[in-house]
Parts: sequence; structure tokens; C-alpha cells
Amino acid sequence: MTTRPRRAAVAALLTCALAVPLLGAAPASASQQAHAQTQYSVPGTRSTSAPELPRPAGPHPVGRRTLHLVDRHRTDPWVPTARGRELLVSVSYPARRTGAGSPAAYVTADEARLLLEARGLTGVVPAETLAGTRTHARVGAAPARGRFPLVLLSPGFGMPRTTLTSLADDLASRGYVVAAVDHAYESLATEFPGGRVMPCVACEKVDGRAEFAGVVRGRTADLSFVIDELTDRRRTGALARMIDPRRIGAAGHSIGGATAAATMAADRRVRAGADLDGNFFVDDAGAGIGERPFLMLGAESVHSPGGDITDWDGAWSRLHGWKRWLTVDGAGHFSFTDFPWLGDRLGLPTDPEAPLSGERSWHITRDYVAAFFELHLRGVPQPLLDGPTASRPEVEFHRP
Repeated sequence: MTTRPRRAAVAALLTCALAVPLLGAAPASASQQAHAQTQYSVPGTRSTSAPELPRPAGPHPVGRRTLHLVDRHRTDPWVPTARGRELLVSVSYPARRTGAGSPAAYVTADEARLLLEARGLTGVVPAETLAGTRTHARVGAAPARGRFPLVLLSPGFGMPRTTLTSLADDLASRGYVVAAVDHAYESLATEFPGGRVMPCVACEKVDGRAEFAGVVRGRTADLSFVIDELTDRRRTGALARMIDPRRIGAAGHSIGGATAAATMAADRRVRAGADLDGNFFVDDAGAGIGERPFLMLGAESVHSPGGDITDWDGAWSRLHGWKRWLTVDGAGHFSFTDFPWLGDRLGLPTDPEAPLSGERSWHITRDYVAAFFELHLRGVPQPLLDGPTASRPEVEFHRP
């Protein structure tokens, strides 16, 4: 049974309890499930065929490798009896040739079942339909020759790394090694090796800003550990040889965006960071980043300057280098993940409070995040980041 602290904590984090019909962080109650069954029961509106993620825009085929990393020198903050801090990392990378290897799965059957259960969609969308979602990455594809920037991705609280798959694969197609990280006991639907689906212990324990700040600190240590592992040729071999350790970035959705900022502040190896609609949760957000570049991209309804949530205003004042504060009209909290795209293709209705289509949400997220890293990890000029454009009228630039 979902506890009141858990519901309150998740609601505070996501800022909107019904952000996107497909998924949210908290499991649905019996009444919510009944409502979902009624809401989505209109004949002919749903698809039972497996959807396909958006095609990456870059020139490279995409390879995928999954790593189970364990930091034996740390105690897990949620389960102290665990043997170290476990992480599951999907690494998307530029591959040598198209068609090599086998198709990479989106989620396992158990992960799909748990994600659908979390939003009361059991019986509305078959688990096998979501599990069959087609990606554009191939497991076992030979890495492309050369050295590439590394980008770390951290998902929202309660969410698995797979929610950022489209972004990871798109960046990889453009010539980045991308590590999407699952943090143990912080996701409702992550299957670790051996078929272990770890419960979201953090979801039951976190209640309030101070605890969310603790989540950020723990994830910051996670990302630094991932950098250590991925850049160690003795540990990851061919992947490490692909990575240029002088060009590392971090981004994340929701609390994952706060993690990107905190990792920059704590780890000088991270040269650029982006927050996708995440509150920062720490009082000194932005401090320690100095003159390194940072992008804040969020929903207009929540993250406009001078709104009810003020930590973006505070962080902005502490960023002393290149910075952008962009909001997207019509976006919701999950608009910067795979969910709106999948929801559209599964025939689920659009959230009236976040009417931006899945396709439009995806193109905006992809274009601005890719432009940011192209500019700051490759030095390629990006006029898109200079100001508003007629082709993207939903995006507003703020310079408070």
C-alpha cells in the first residue's frame, strides 16, 4: 500500500500528480485505476501494436551495452545491508556500421508491467506492448573508431533510466558516448542482473526537501563513480578507449537535473550540464559550477522566473558562465522524457494541462539538448541557443 509520506513526497517532486497519462512516479490507487480503465476504454482509440521510439537524427548507427557497476567503498543510503552501491548503466555509443548486433530492448516484461501498474494502466496497455517498444540501438555493435565526448544522464525520482532512451540514442547517433544511470532502490521498475527487481525503497523514505537533497548528494557520488569506471580501460576496455575524458557533460530529468548540477559542482571533470524541468532541492544550487556552462530547460507553467518555485531564480544568480533559462509553453513535467511520444502512439489522451504533442515535445528536447552539448563539448556554434526562433515559438528565453 502506498504511504501518505510517499504520495506527498512524489507530488512535491513532480509538481503535478497527473503530469502525463502514461506514467508518473507513484503507484495508482484503486480508484485511480478504475478511472483510468474508464478514461481509456473508448473503442478504437488505443493501439496494441508495439510503438517505435523516434529515429535518431545523427549520422552514426547506435550501439548499446549495459553495465552492472558496484561501488564497494560506499554503503547504499537506502539499504545499508546491501553489498555496496549498485548501479545499472545503459551505454549508448556511436557504432561502426548499420545492422550489426541485435536490437536493444526498451524495457523487460517485468519493468513494463510495473510501469503500467504505477499509472493505473494495467489492462489498458498490455505489458507486452510496452515491452516490445522498438529502439534504434543494437546490442553488440562494434564501436566507431575515434574518441567521443561522454554525457551522463540521470532520470527522475522513482523513474528508470529507460525514460531517457530516446535522448541517449539521439546523442549517441551524433557522436557521443551516453551513460544513462539507474540508481539502486530509487526506481519503481528496474530489473537488475539475475531478474532482481529492486523495490523503490527511497519512495517510501523520502518526504520533504531535506531528504530530496540527500537523494541529490547520493546520485552525485554515483555519477562520479560512473565516470571513474567508464574512463578506466582496465574496467570497461573498448568503451573507455572511445571516451575523451576532457569532454564530459551531464544532464537529467527532474531530480536527475539537480544531480547534473550538483555533479558539476563536485566534480571538475564535468564541463557542461543541463537540467530538464527539475527543482534543485539544495539551498546553494549552482554554487561551485563557476564559469562552466549550464542549461535550464523546463515547463513554462512551473519554471518561469518569479513563479512559486524559486530555486531556478537562485541557481541562475550563482551561475557565472554561459547560461540559458528556457521554458516551453504547453509542456508538462514528463514532456522531456519518452512518455509523451509513447503515449501518443499508444492512443492515450493528452494531459489537458500539458497539451504539447509528444512529437513536438521530443523535437524541442532533442534540438536544444543536442545544441547545448555540440556548443560546449565540441565547440560548434549553435545559433539555436542565441535567442527565440519562429520555428519554435513555444520556447521562451529568460534573462532575469
